[in-house]
Amino acid sequence: MILRSIQVGVPRAYGADGAEDPLDRPWTSAIAKQPLAGAVWIGRLGVAGDMQADRRVHGGPDKAVLAYGYRHYAAWRELLGRPEVGPGWFGENLTIDGADEQVVCIGDRMAIGQARFEVTQPRQPCATLNRRFHRKDMVKLVQAHQRTGWYLRVVTEGWVEAGMPATLADRPYPQWPVRVASELMVERARRREDCERLAACPALSESWRGTLLAAAPSR
Repeated sequence: MILRSIQVGVPRAYGADGAEDPLDRPWTSAIAKQPLAGAVWIGRLGVAGDMQADRRVHGGPDKAVLAYGYRHYAAWRELLGRPEVGPGWFGENLTIDGADEQVVCIGDRMAIGQARFEVTQPRQPCATLNRRFHRKDMVKLVQAHQRTGWYLRVVTEGWVEAGMPATLADRPYPQWPVRVASELMVERARRREDCERLAACPALSESWRGTLLAAAPSR
């Protein structure tokens, strides 16, 4: 695996009051991220210079860094007819070639440069993606094609640079690929015992654990 690019963004205001199309009405987000050149510091709370507009649902130690599969972009460009789609379009911080939701598992330990990461949960796409792509169905498309991305916890801080290898150091929970975890979250109302099993995974983010346990059978 190779780290293709590193992206950061700051909150920006979009839209206009009174717009007829709901997608054109005012919204604020840091989803539009731009690639950086050179070595970049990644700390416990994320990539230096990166920000989130709503810290209630974004950021924090369990969701410090958002990663995305590099090969997804070509598929999106073809599907959407948008040749401009590339790194940073989905709000991702790290773009990794050779990784995707079927391969990456919850709890994977990954080394890039000086930094060490742990996969904590799939990314749950929200309506901001609809606005970003100006499509009412973008969230549904992301879920249907299972190109969600995944969040990383920063285990060891350090300097990272695009072009560095992304090395899988450990895979303690191969039974929990990101894609499987995403499907379980969607189907949690009827897969309560599976919810309990995933919630028991020590690497899982606290927010996902709470949601899954709420759906799990009471003992």
